[in-house]
Amino acid sequence: MFAFAARDGYNRIIQTIKISVIRNRTPQTIASLLCVWERSVRTTHDFLSDAEIRRIRAYVPQALQGVQRLIAAESESGAIAAFAGVENRRIEMLFVAPERRGAGIGKALLRYAVRAFGADEVTVNEQNAQAVGFYEHMGFTAYRRTDTDEQGGPYPLLYMRL
Repeated sequence: MFAFAARDGYNRIIQTIKISVIRNRTPQTIASLLCVWERSVRTTHDFLSDAEIRRIRAYVPQALQGVQRLIAAESESGAIAAFAGVENRRIEMLFVAPERRGAGIGKALLRYAVRAFGADEVTVNEQNAQAVGFYEHMGFTAYRRTDTDEQGGPYPLLYMRL
């Protein structure tokens, strides 16, 4: 477990966030993660239609159950503020609840994944400029690009590594 202080735009500490590995992936935990995922995607993935988000949402629970390592950032109240999944040194997912963005939670999750699991690669939608900028800011550089996503959809991907 790792704890850090989330800050607001004025650099004031607004709460303490606990990062830990999710070992027991209960239906309630998966539902909470799915809620964070959907709200995050609706905020950051403006290139996806509502129908496409609903289509993708159908297989997110399976991805959450299947990813090798799943970590979450929880507020003092126990609510999940963000989560990340790591598989074989690759960050497979990292989502932050919209109201928690900008407080350093994504950065803390990424650093935890790098330090604890040796994560040094990520694949990101090229159309998600905020995510691309975040990973570049964190030291990742693109080494490969595809015109479509891994399911053949019209969403270019950038493959990045530290």
